[in-house]
Amino acid sequence: MRSKLFMSGFLCLAVGSATGQVASHAPTVFTPAPSVGQPSAAVSGKPVVRINGTVMTDIDLLREEYAIFPYGRQHSGIPKDLEPGVRAGAMKMMIFEELVYQEALRRKMTIPAIKLQESEAAYRKTFSSPDEFNAFLQSDFHGSRSLLDSKIRRSLLIDALLKVEVESKCGVSQAEVKALYDKSQKRFQNPESFTFQTISVLPPPRTTLNAEQMKQQLARAELLLKKAKATKTSEDFGLLAEKESDDDYRVMMGQHKPEPRAELAPQVVKALLAMQPGAVSDLIQVGQFYTIIRLEKHSPAGMTKLEDVRAQLEKEIKEDKRNNLRRDLDAKLMQSAKIDQL
Repeated sequence: MRSKLFMSGFLCLAVGSATGQVASHAPTVFTPAPSVGQPSAAVSGKPVVRINGTVMTDIDLLREEYAIFPYGRQHSGIPKDLEPGVRAGAMKMMIFEELVYQEALRRKMTIPAIKLQESEAAYRKTFSSPDEFNAFLQSDFHGSRSLLDSKIRRSLLIDALLKVEVESKCGVSQAEVKALYDKSQKRFQNPESFTFQTISVLPPPRTTLNAEQMKQQLARAELLLKKAKATKTSEDFGLLAEKESDDDYRVMMGQHKPEPRAELAPQVVKALLAMQPGAVSDLIQVGQFYTIIRLEKHSPAGMTKLEDVRAQLEKEIKEDKRNNLRRDLDAKLMQSAKIDQL
C-alpha cells in the first residue's frame, strides 16, 4: 500500500511537542489504515480523544504515528524507547489538525469540485495499478468513493486554512535577512583554509618502519611523485590517487574538503603557502609517511558574503515564522476547544 506523507520528521515534531509548540506538518492525507499489513498493530477502532464532540480512534492515532515515524511500517512497529514521544507528538498533531478542520468548516470554506477531482487523480497515480488503488479503497474506506472524497476534502480544507493563517504570513523581507546576517557574524566567519587533493604513501597500521623499509617507502613515493607531476588536471591527479594512494581520501579521488590551516601539519602548511592553484607539491614527509598535494584553492580568513547565504537565511527565517504562527494558531484554537482524552 502507498501512503501520502507530509512530515518534517520525528525529531522536529518531538521538539515541538516538548516545547508545547506544533511543528511544521502539512495534513496527513491518505496514510493507509495501520491494520493493513500490520498484524501486530494493537488497534481496534477504540476512541482515544474527543475534540469538540468529534471522536478520534486509535486507528487515527496510529496513522499519525506512522506519518511521524514511517519506518515503523517496515519494522513491525515503533521502537519501544521512541514510542512515548512519538505517540505524544501524534496526539498533539491529530488534535491540531482536527481543530484546524473544524475552524475551516466554521468559516464556511469550500473546495472547488475541480480541485477535488484533480487531487484524487493525482493520488491515484501514486499507485502502480488500478487493482492496487481499488484494494486500498476497499481496505481503508470500505470501497466507498464518497468516504475517500470526504477525506480528501478534509485534507484540502486543512491545507487551505493553514495557507491563510500561516503560509501567507511567512514572507521574508531583505531587511530581516540582513539583520540576521549581521547578528550571526561569528557563525559566518571562516578561518584561513586550503582545498586540495592528496596521494599518500603510508606504513601499515601500528607499524614502525626500520631504515630499510623507510628506504623502500621513499622509493615508492618518488615514483608516485613523477607520475603526479605528469598529471595535467585534477581528474588526472584524482585517478592516480584512486589507484595508488594509501590514504582514505583515495575513494574520493584524493579530494579533501576545505581544511583550516590550524588543523594541518606545519610541513603541509609550508608547502601549500608556496604553491599556486593547480600546482603539485614535492614530497612532503610527516613522520613515517609521505604525501603529495595538488592545491585547488587557498581561501584567506574572512566572512562568508551575504549573497552566498541569503537563500539559507531566508529559509531559516521563514521556518521560524511558520513554527511561531502554527504555535499561535494552535493556542488560539485550543482556547475555546473542549478536548477529552478517553
